[in-house]
Amino acid sequence: MLDENVNYIVSGLERSGTSLMMQMLHAGGLPVAFDDSRPADEHNPRGYFELAGGKIISRLMDGSFDPETCGGQIVKVTAYGLQFLPKGRYKVVYMLRNIDEVLSSAARMGAPTEPAKDGPLLRKLNRVALALMDSRDDVEYVTVKHADLMKNPRKEIERVAQFLGKEFDLDRATAAVDPRLYRSRSGE
Repeated sequence: MLDENVNYIVSGLERSGTSLMMQMLHAGGLPVAFDDSRPADEHNPRGYFELAGGKIISRLMDGSFDPETCGGQIVKVTAYGLQFLPKGRYKVVYMLRNIDEVLSSAARMGAPTEPAKDGPLLRKLNRVALALMDSRDDVEYVTVKHADLMKNPRKEIERVAQFLGKEFDLDRATAAVDPRLYRSRSGE
């Protein structure tokens, strides 16, 4: 269904909605590459939708993962890992989420967070990831704001479908959004 000569990536900071986007694309009928190495839990009750338990970055760094082996499938690679993508042809859906929400979500998972220190670092990582994609002639990307996705999932998944250039079941993709799972909101 997707072009096998393109490497499709969902990316963004951890806790930015990457799993949600993967769930939506999967529910819509697109081929999503994931395994059962990181099962669903209370923090992502519908699953993480990733390969190798989220160790793709390590595998990209040491050269043991070639994105082309997943050609025509969508793979999750968080923001930090984008710098390790080998030359190729990429279409990236990049998730953006309010940094306070990212930190709150990480804290709920038990991650040690220091908002005064970590917030600026995460903002910088977003800027670096976006600049990196801008600088590469082999990368096309679209950004999706988590808040917009939660407010109007149909509109946002339509934008993603247009970017991917493929039709899929937008109703099923939209239905994958469960507002009850939006538990770390700004101001909480």
